[in-house]
Amino acid sequence: MSDEMAIRVSNLGKCYHIYDVPSDRLKQFVLPRLKRLTGQSSRDYFRPFWALKNLSFEVKKGETVGIIGRNGSGKSTLLQILAGTLTPTSGEVNINGRVAALLELGSGFNPEFTGRENVYLNGQILGLSPEEIEARYEQIVEFSEIGEFIDQPVKTYSSGMFVRLAFAVQAHIDASIVIIDEALAVGDLFFRQKCYARLEQLKQAGAAILLVSHSMPDIEQYCERAILLDHGAPLFIGISVEAAKHYYLLYQSKGPVSQPSKPAQTKYHSPSTEDESWPMDCSFQDATNASQVSNGMARCVRFAVCDTRGHPAFYFSQGDTAVFCFEFLLTEPIATPLGGVVIRNDKGILVHGKGSLEYGIDTVDYLPAGTLVRCRQSMELKVGPGEYSFEIGLASLPPEDYRNRSRLSYEELFSRITRICHIPEAGAFSVGLRKIHEGAQLTHHGVADLPGDFTLTFTHT
Repeated sequence: MSDEMAIRVSNLGKCYHIYDVPSDRLKQFVLPRLKRLTGQSSRDYFRPFWALKNLSFEVKKGETVGIIGRNGSGKSTLLQILAGTLTPTSGEVNINGRVAALLELGSGFNPEFTGRENVYLNGQILGLSPEEIEARYEQIVEFSEIGEFIDQPVKTYSSGMFVRLAFAVQAHIDASIVIIDEALAVGDLFFRQKCYARLEQLKQAGAAILLVSHSMPDIEQYCERAILLDHGAPLFIGISVEAAKHYYLLYQSKGPVSQPSKPAQTKYHSPSTEDESWPMDCSFQDATNASQVSNGMARCVRFAVCDTRGHPAFYFSQGDTAVFCFEFLLTEPIATPLGGVVIRNDKGILVHGKGSLEYGIDTVDYLPAGTLVRCRQSMELKVGPGEYSFEIGLASLPPEDYRNRSRLSYEELFSRITRICHIPEAGAFSVGLRKIHEGAQLTHHGVADLPGDFTLTFTHT
């Protein structure tokens, strides 16, 4: 394995034996051995269950990779094998460097010991000498924010205090591979920010990071790539944004769309070829060869980024209006269509996401197969100067839910949306300083320009 690689996994598999009754376990242990001695053929008394199968991937030093999938997909099994606490049934795992693994809350901690004692105990388990632990002790305690509770038994700690101390130890052993399994979900907002900042420091120092989370925004923001597992097998390995879209598809069924009782009277909009607000054909980019995440009900045909005059544009000044136009061809009928655009900055942070659902536009209840769906979305680029990528997508919602959207919670609406087609990395554009007309060239600091007001008053004393 080359020096730039931190982890290499080849054809990894893990099989468990499932016994229907406890006595079968004893039979499996004894009878096959007896029959081999007597030359008789034997049978197995268990059912094999493959928690992992045919998994291969590599992780480079300085790379952050997400591990995602539904419960029972094999994520924890994989992490335990990488951490060395579980032996694989087949395949090879090559680890290049020291591993720090936070697999579960308080793993490696003795609840009867104090926080101080557990720091020394856990540090030695992770391969540090007493002298190395002593040199890092003050940093660990300061990072954990435990304070005077460091000398109290950890069995008296809250879950938040527990994970703070556990993460603080793991983050200060100078590991070249850091594995984290959902543990950071326990901490509060400020501690999570602190943890991710520390992970970024480790990454910049060359550490490889494996992050398991059910939070797709975290996976999309902090990971370059992600591995999607389903029933123990790799379903997708690639860029994190695309992996997240595949993950969402796992939670929805591609069931038939209910057609209205009188389809001949159903009204739907067919795009007009004489729409003056629609750009000319030469403004579009062909999307047929772009990487698309789809449930098979539609494909994106083409898209364009234009200025307000309909001309292709990839550079804007702060406050300019960008117009995103994209077309989807339906291969199957769908319910009420939803379209939208997502903007991310060069660090992968979600800057803006909005679509027809948030705008609350008037739309239709049903669209038949063969319909060309055209989406046109304009937005004022009140963002900081820099490079931005954009995503486009098409989804659908049952008509009754769309009509009652104001009475449904975000969670209820989100769970009823069917994701149909998505292009995770459609294209990119730049935003620069504006020409001075009034005020300053730089309109604001930070990611977004938030609407607001400012008042300045003076009082003479």
